Amino acid sequence: MASSAAIRQQMQTAAQATKAPKSWWKHKFVLAWALAVAVLCFYSPAIRNGFVYFDDSIYLTKNEAIHGGLNLTAIKWAFTTFLTGNWHPLTWLAHGLDWQLFGANPAGHHAVSVLLHAANAALLFLILEGATGLIWPSLIVAALFGLHPLNVESVAWAAELKNVLSMFLGLLALGFYTKYARSPKPIFYTFALVFFGLGLMAKPQIVTLPFLLMLWDYWPLGRLQLSAAENRVGGQTLSFLVREKTPMFALAALSVTITMVAQRSANAVHSLAEVSMISRIENCVVSYAQYLGSMFWPAKLAPLYPHPVGPLPVWQVVASGVALLVVTGVVICERKQRYLSMGWLWFLGALVPMIGLVQVGEQARADRYMYLPMVGILVATVWALWNAADEKHIAKPWLAVVAAIAVIALGATTIHQLGRWHGGETLWRYTLSVTQQNYMAHDNLAMVFADEGRADEAIAEFRAAESLHQYPAPQILNLAAYEQNHGHLEGAIQQDERAAQSSNDPAVQAAAWDQEGAIYIQQADWERARQAYEKSVAAKPDDANALAATGLLAARSGNSQLALRRLARVMDVVPSDVGLLLLASALRQAGRDREADAALDQARKLSPNFAQAQKAASQYAASFGVVLH
Repeated sequence: MASSAAIRQQMQTAAQATKAPKSWWKHKFVLAWALAVAVLCFYSPAIRNGFVYFDDSIYLTKNEAIHGGLNLTAIKWAFTTFLTGNWHPLTWLAHGLDWQLFGANPAGHHAVSVLLHAANAALLFLILEGATGLIWPSLIVAALFGLHPLNVESVAWAAELKNVLSMFLGLLALGFYTKYARSPKPIFYTFALVFFGLGLMAKPQIVTLPFLLMLWDYWPLGRLQLSAAENRVGGQTLSFLVREKTPMFALAALSVTITMVAQRSANAVHSLAEVSMISRIENCVVSYAQYLGSMFWPAKLAPLYPHPVGPLPVWQVVASGVALLVVTGVVICERKQRYLSMGWLWFLGALVPMIGLVQVGEQARADRYMYLPMVGILVATVWALWNAADEKHIAKPWLAVVAAIAVIALGATTIHQLGRWHGGETLWRYTLSVTQQNYMAHDNLAMVFADEGRADEAIAEFRAAESLHQYPAPQILNLAAYEQNHGHLEGAIQQDERAAQSSNDPAVQAAAWDQEGAIYIQQADWERARQAYEKSVAAKPDDANALAATGLLAARSGNSQLALRRLARVMDVVPSDVGLLLLASALRQAGRDREADAALDQARKLSPNFAQAQKAASQYAASFGVVLH
């Protein structure tokens, strides 16, 4: 086992590396470039992919705020919006620049993500090598990171540009912090702080970086001196290292506050009534174990893993907990191997904001959340194997062969996984094949079909999603409207009934009855239409649409007094030229010609286009079987 003396030897090796001849630096950067090129080659299929219906529309294709490119309006919007329940102005600006350069061509957007991921792999290699002085383990870790299929989601999903951009800036912060630790100049710390802040403005996934830097101090920098007996060269006390990072902790706290405000503004945070704390803890334990499993066996990867309905199987929670405890026990027993403690705690700590104790969104876990945490597992694993080979006197070329096989196997799996992100239909059909009870996958597939005008297939997928999930009433109303617009009238009526019955909100109930009434009007079923609109008036007495409809239906049946009362009430609620024309007709039908003429005069004064208003009023009345007088 490696002792503290061995660790000091590694540090001395690192120090010597920094003084190595210029040719050595050229050699290291050649390897970095070679790694970046390899990552680009393996990820090149992503450039041929399209957009997918998975936030790509919100972030890119239907986001008018970025379609004008980078301008003052877009910059102001980027810094003030909480769209999608996030505050990440740098990401919006990056998307704006991409749209200015590439427009709606997905190839350019994907190319930027691939380039950033390749840069992240190269940066990780350079930072690790600079901190440890060991070039080959650092290269293996970076290659495994660069080609691991768990990262496909972060790279192949255009809307997830924020993940690779945030990581890029976080790695720059880590690199400058490493330089600061070796040569404590304020400029290096300032750059580390600035890049950390910029990374948070791209995506707050790196919010744990100050804590991760404490681990980085522990290993490989060797700055953390746990006791006076260690007498470590350049060692510092825990309290000193915490105080040193006060500005970073302050930035992290500010980012957490803004993020919580943004997420709550979008109602993205689930309450304990929706997802109990017991369910969250169970899912947390199982997710940690599943993330760990996916690192070593990346099979059945999906963009959405649905949160379990009901409690998880006891055996799964227990087995996951035991596995985590076993690994933790091994790390504690081998605590002299500092890279093990650092790597394991990096993995556990970096995942804390995304592990689900604060449940945001519908997912149980997500591959993209492993983009930063996986570094810890890779470092611990590679360094453990490297040192084991030393102890067993295994020739390094054999390790190189094993590493090459692992990297190539992961790269091949990555290429295969990239194909699953080719387009929306491909992605969501695949997701349904590898997950169970995934209502969000059905819903996203339905949206893909709806976007392509495949209404029957869309409605089938919407209903499949409904069978797995209780949608809120406003979303049920949207489905009802979609079914109505595409000729599925009976299905639309059923959805409107469900929406009205599942909500206590008078506005939602009125909207549901209004939609149902409109369907009956479309079918010329006047009595059922009247009943539906009367329910709407009962739920919301000031609903102008229902008041106008019941007024016209009353006029159609000869009940002029009710027609006058309802149409006059419409004018109290929403005065308009069209409403005055409908009221004038009802007044004339009731023999009140003078009042009808006065209403017509008022309509002429109010209307910017009287002829157009007359046409609109006539068409609306005709849909109720009424001819205006």
